[in-house]
Amino acid sequence: MRIDLHTHSTASDGTDTPAELVRNAAAAGLDVVALTDHDTSRGYAQATAALPAGLTLVTGAELSCRLDGVGLHMLAYLFDPDEPELLSERELVRDDRVPRAQGMVAKLQDLGVPVTWEQVARIAGDGSVGRPHVAEALVELGVVASVSDAFTPDWLADGGRAYVGKHELDPFDAIRLVKAAGGVTVFAHPAAAKRGQVVPESAIADLAAAGLDGIETDHMDHDPATRARLRGLAADLGLLATGSSDYHGSRKTCVLGEFTTDPEVYGEITRRATGAFPVPGAGGTAA
Repeated sequence: MRIDLHTHSTASDGTDTPAELVRNAAAAGLDVVALTDHDTSRGYAQATAALPAGLTLVTGAELSCRLDGVGLHMLAYLFDPDEPELLSERELVRDDRVPRAQGMVAKLQDLGVPVTWEQVARIAGDGSVGRPHVAEALVELGVVASVSDAFTPDWLADGGRAYVGKHELDPFDAIRLVKAAGGVTVFAHPAAAKRGQVVPESAIADLAAAGLDGIETDHMDHDPATRARLRGLAADLGLLATGSSDYHGSRKTCVLGEFTTDPEVYGEITRRATGAFPVPGAGGTAA
């Protein structure tokens, strides 16, 4: 089985619609794909309706968190999307995205960049606006060569010249809320240092003690030595070790299935989840 547990659609900051994403996942030879848009479950219905036969959909989200001033992302799988407390927190994060992006636009304008809110809103479309949309505006303007190049201290990285904070969950609260909603938590790309400051491994141990289920070890932002170190850390802490692409369509260079999760680890995730269950494809045809 080929299992990719971290992808994004136009419901947040990817470029594939949810329907396109599941069709592309099947075409890439995946057996299981997780839809983990930022802080939202809006893509579930369309992805499910379009799900090709032979492909299983895992519903999830990537939750925005912050610990001791350091931003981090928590992948949540197979939770009840209607559980009131978790839903309320996700709505708070989403509602803060527009003023945050507008604040980044204002800071960029102060730095002499001719970006406009209208440009960023056009790029975001119906998705939950975020830093990648602002980054793509910088690419369009020729300020940077790629979206990744915008995530530096000069521009949009945490603490960067144009960075603006937003409402974010405490990761310990995120674990508690996801557990209460029947879901499973995995710390996304925990050592992606080129994105900005990362939390120390001692904090991962604290999160594990609080009920964290796993860490995303195999990811494009982890070099081979880092992946090996994280797999050892996961083993030491009794955590599941996952791998995934963090696919964003054409917005990033990664491809579906670039890294994958061991079937036994996937099986354990599904065993622990009680809020929702994987959806087997039935040959959907939705646009």
